[in-house]
Amino acid sequence: MFTALIISFVLLLILGVPISVTLASVTMIVLYFFTPSPLIAIPQQLFNGLDNFVMLSVPFFILAGSIMTQGGMAKRLIDVMNFLIGHIRGGGAIAAILSCLFFAALSGSSPATVVAIGSIMIPALKRSGYPEGFSIGLLTTAGSLGIVIPPSIPMIFYALVMNVSVAELFMAGILPGIMIALCFMIYSFILARKNNWRFERKIPFREGIGYLKEGSWALMLPVIVLGGIYSGIFTPTEAAAISVAYSLFVELFIYKELSYEKLRKAAVESAVLSGSLLFILSCAMSFIWLLTTEQIPERLAEATMQIAKTPKMFLFMVVILFLFMGSFIDDVSAMMILSPLFFETLRRFNIDLVHYGIVMVLVIEYGFLTPPFGLNLFVAMGLTKKSLIEVSKAVLPFLIILLVCLLICTYVPWISLYLPTTFLR
Repeated sequence: MFTALIISFVLLLILGVPISVTLASVTMIVLYFFTPSPLIAIPQQLFNGLDNFVMLSVPFFILAGSIMTQGGMAKRLIDVMNFLIGHIRGGGAIAAILSCLFFAALSGSSPATVVAIGSIMIPALKRSGYPEGFSIGLLTTAGSLGIVIPPSIPMIFYALVMNVSVAELFMAGILPGIMIALCFMIYSFILARKNNWRFERKIPFREGIGYLKEGSWALMLPVIVLGGIYSGIFTPTEAAAISVAYSLFVELFIYKELSYEKLRKAAVESAVLSGSLLFILSCAMSFIWLLTTEQIPERLAEATMQIAKTPKMFLFMVVILFLFMGSFIDDVSAMMILSPLFFETLRRFNIDLVHYGIVMVLVIEYGFLTPPFGLNLFVAMGLTKKSLIEVSKAVLPFLIILLVCLLICTYVPWISLYLPTTFLR
């Protein structure tokens, strides 16, 4: 049975079948030929996979991110960061990273962060004397923080397939996200000093205070959403709904930059993306049900522990496996398929599921920046009208930094576990 499962899965991927259809088809093949269970179990499991209150947070967070991308929140954040640090050497690049960091805490989406911040900051950095390649690479990679800094859509998916607390995952992503951003800032500052890149215009104090007043509405959203989740005032799903209501209020009545056409575009884009992601998730949950029923994770755990003798060796193998799988399917799908397979192995090695989840999210972030499924690369290509090779070359130095951060977070669990252990456990 296991051999048939692997062969049919690989064959369908080679034929270019969408991952959601591949998962459902493999489940159907194995169920029909190798188990006594009726095929009616498949639609039942598809429904059960979506029958979860936390699932509602996914379309809400996606819609909130689309609204903010179409509106004026990103511009206000950039104005605030430029006022605070834009005038120092390399300040423009650091302001761009901080803008991505804060917008990530608003949208929870990596591509949305690249679009919202990159469309403004890439031309601005070029006008200020920063090299084009550096500007493209910086915004493409800094935008990937959208899936590390909470709220994060991949974190919600991981929480669903591994039965982990969403609040703990959100809190665990804060320190790794800040560490990655700091590494990008240090690299940018060193290059600025070495190449004597021009200073940004120093914004007058009175003008800057105006930026702070306008930007305060955008800065308050992560405080409301994340503060409400961690304090227990509302659940992640309720927080997602509040983020939609708040962003609509600010964009329509405060900034007044969200036209009917922009709102319609945001609604359509978020509906399409939500539908595709939720269908993939429901198919993955049915596939996971099949694996669990046939006790495949237990068999895999026994085989894995014969090869990987220590938790560190196992984590290294998993990181390499996911980076390799990213060449065939997108990393979010790989996480939903493979993580439940390793559940029993994680339990036997006593690896914290929250720590493992952050490692998976960082691997996904890396996958967003590497071909052939590097979504951020395609977004940057659309923004800059550059080829995939040009964008990939621009991203390469930052990928090296990100890989080092990934390995540090993998082997120093304290970085991801300190906050949830201190405040939520």
